[in-house]
Amino acid sequence: MKVKINTKEKFHVITFEESILSANMTESVRQTLLPYLKNSIKNIIVNFENVQQIDEGLATELFAIQNTFYKANCSMVLSNLSTEIENFLDEKKLLELMNTTHTETEAWDIVQMEEIERELF
Repeated sequence: MKVKINTKEKFHVITFEESILSANMTESVRQTLLPYLKNSIKNIIVNFENVQQIDEGLATELFAIQNTFYKANCSMVLSNLSTEIENFLDEKKLLELMNTTHTETEAWDIVQMEEIERELF
């Protein structure tokens, strides 16, 4: 699986370079995202700008990975989801459970706000 990684001060932006994320990529996605919990910069934004289709099993795994990040007091935000993927996640009752934004800039704002919240509490 191909990804592009861009590191910022408070987070990493991981952009999937694949147009289809299928169930057989689940382990690869897990191995790509979870190691960031061990980095000094633990927050991630997963950019879906290139993704046109996602499998239900992989979508469910992304939800589980996102929960793992939040349990570790870290942020994981999905950005740039296509309308088709948003509709698919909504149909599977996952969209309202996941932290998603329309743009990467909005995701940056969410990560920074969550960082401030964690510092205050």
